[in-house]
Amino acid sequence: MGKPSIQPRTLKGFRDFLPEAMIPRERLMEIARRVYRSYGFSPIDTPALEYLEVLRGKGSDETDKQLYQFEDSGGRSVGMRFDLTVPLARFVAQHIGDLGTPFKRYHIATVWRGENTQRGRYREFMQCDFDTIGTLSPAADAETAIVIHDLLREIGFEKFTIHINNRLVLSGFLEKLGLENQANEVLRGLDKLVKIGPDRVIDEIQQTAHATMQQARQLVALADLQGSNDQILAQLHNLVAGNNRGEEGVQRLADLLANVTAGGVAKERLKLDPSIARGLDYYTGTVYETVLDDLPAIGSVASGGRYDSLAELYTNQQLPGVGASLGLDRLLAAMQELGMIQTTRTPAEVFVPYFDAQRLGDYLLLASQVRASGFGVEVFPEPKKLGKQLQYADRRGFRAALIAGPDELDNDQCQVKDLSKGTSTTVPLDNQAAAIITELRRFVAF
Repeated sequence: MGKPSIQPRTLKGFRDFLPEAMIPRERLMEIARRVYRSYGFSPIDTPALEYLEVLRGKGSDETDKQLYQFEDSGGRSVGMRFDLTVPLARFVAQHIGDLGTPFKRYHIATVWRGENTQRGRYREFMQCDFDTIGTLSPAADAETAIVIHDLLREIGFEKFTIHINNRLVLSGFLEKLGLENQANEVLRGLDKLVKIGPDRVIDEIQQTAHATMQQARQLVALADLQGSNDQILAQLHNLVAGNNRGEEGVQRLADLLANVTAGGVAKERLKLDPSIARGLDYYTGTVYETVLDDLPAIGSVASGGRYDSLAELYTNQQLPGVGASLGLDRLLAAMQELGMIQTTRTPAEVFVPYFDAQRLGDYLLLASQVRASGFGVEVFPEPKKLGKQLQYADRRGFRAALIAGPDELDNDQCQVKDLSKGTSTTVPLDNQAAAIITELRRFVAF
């Protein structure tokens, strides 16, 4: 064979996923689906490509710059979706007559942004969204926070904090300062407070929003309020006093905190955080960011908010929405760093060696019986020496092996081997493999 003419490689910011990386990804997606469905969210899907006019100008100047866009073979200007919320707005505007309101959906799919890569951040990544469309009720805002809480706990986290804020508070304060026409510039600056620090945010707000030094300092001071949730609420109330929009935002925050804790979320898991604004322009009310207490530097792993006007770009019907997204790739990076991911190259727990060439049917029947009880089972495809097959099982990360050579099969017996400890137990091999299944359940979770 000659030298290959093309070097196999992936683009910067894009990744191949080997089984040991893909298995935990799929497990997280399965958990997300289960949690979302338990709240009545229904699955949908939308195309990876949208007309460019659907996407451009719907996020922020930054997302417009990161948008993958081109002219297709039909001469149409198209773009690859940069999130799942903007396509959702187009989707509900197009199909709301069939869907009805309120409409609750989840969508787990790939999105693309041509941004600088960093830890846990890539140009192609998966989002796991859930949203409620067609209601202004505070019940939907509270449920969004509760779903985030249940999702993180179901994944296995106990130490996390859901940071919440309301865009109305910031908007009201901007009106008091006479900067309401520069809201987007101010909000984008405040959204970088943790990343670049107060001094640089003050400089940015002065430059982009044409604010005075005093105005910029007041805005950063509001975003940097400290204390308990009740103390921050009181400070916010004083800052926005006399402005209807700001006062409404403070009241909504107070109601949200009360409703979410009434819904079963511990108070210590909720943090009123005036610094979060979310960088996307379409948010209008509540915003959420979720931080892992043991790894805050990795950023928010579940974010979202209320967007009451986005769908109105595509329809005259009022279709307010609220929802959030699990940052799958960032969360997996955090779990890897925290030692929460067990490395395996197989989704099956049980391995069946095949080393008697005349008894393939027996091995296939045994695997079928055990598989019917809920375990994943793989039969080795070739009758090789047992040692080589067990080496294969060890490399793949199986938890158990069912070893039945000619003598065991003739005596209706099977060895159940714990591959992590190296211990074996001989059990009867009946027509339902009941004894094998009982033994497996002692040390293999499924």
